[in-house]
Amino acid sequence: HMLPARTFEHWMGRAVADQLRIAKRLAVALSNHSLYLHFQPQVDMRTGELIGAEVLCRWRDDELGEVPPSQFVPIAEDRGMIVALGNCVIEQACQQLAAWQRQGCQLSGQLSINIAADQFEDSELVATLLNSCRQHSIAPDQLSVEITESGIMTHPEDAIATTEILKGHGLGLSIDDFGTGYSSLGYLKRLPVDKIKLDRAFIRDLPHDQADAAIVTAVLAMAAGMGLDVVAEGVETQAQCQFLIKAGCTLVQGFYFAKPLSAAELEQRWLPPPLAEGAN
Repeated sequence: HMLPARTFEHWMGRAVADQLRIAKRLAVALSNHSLYLHFQPQVDMRTGELIGAEVLCRWRDDELGEVPPSQFVPIAEDRGMIVALGNCVIEQACQQLAAWQRQGCQLSGQLSINIAADQFEDSELVATLLNSCRQHSIAPDQLSVEITESGIMTHPEDAIATTEILKGHGLGLSIDDFGTGYSSLGYLKRLPVDKIKLDRAFIRDLPHDQADAAIVTAVLAMAAGMGLDVVAEGVETQAQCQFLIKAGCTLVQGFYFAKPLSAAELEQRWLPPPLAEGAN
């Protein structure tokens, strides 16, 4: 039986109204700077040491409660708020690095920030990143930008130019969700990338799924040939770790090692305490 049209309209109307409400509250949150960050550690399995962390945006709203990024990021993209959202994340990431620096905590590796396709095409992106670093006395090489394949492939020539400028200033560059978008290996060769992130979709069914195992092995071989690091995302089991180590991938991110943490939790568990005054 088909649903009567009005039921469908009612449901559609409610979904649109919910989106509109979230969009309005998000605009308020952006102007109040009330979004906050979590950090997911990236770990070298050989040593168990931190090699960096991915910055993740979180939003707890007074009216809506905790709104997941899977819900608010697409709305920000649809309604032209993604550049403002991205700038807010850049600003807060630099603030946090500066706070850790003041406390004498040393974050090993880089903080990686996701840059959405529309933000990547924003002519102000480079200036925003560099100004934020300058303002908070952060060396640009403490940051890495993560851009998805689809973000690169909209205007590949512009993407290459932008990434070369960022790289020239010392920022790291990784391709996020590698292997899920359509990307031409010809472009990958020309991008000054230092890391690729293997999407969790390929990791989830390891080691049993033969197709995933073949894809992961091929990407690792290609990356090794191009001198790129690979970070496997969404690692949740020991069996996945064992497969990855055997296949030559040692850098991972996922619940098996750590869930996304608040700044205080990351500090407590992963950042070495400052050396005591007077220690040699």
